[in-house]
Amino acid sequence: MGISDQLVSRVSALVGMFLVGSFVLGLAWSISTGFAGFWGGFPFWCIALFVLCLCLYDFWTTAIRSRR
Repeated sequence: MGISDQLVSRVSALVGMFLVGSFVLGLAWSISTGFAGFWGGFPFWCIALFVLCLCLYDFWTTAIRSRR
């Protein structure tokens, strides 16, 4: 019995989203709590949330939505 390609795609996409999300959110948090302060890091937070939305959309289109 082999593992289906769809399952491998979903698991690898979830792992990738977790890694990218933890990196981007950690970077945004460290910028906001450091020298830049909240308002200095606010533009980066906006960009980071937009990037995470793009990652979530890509995950949905490639791994969840079935193309038959």
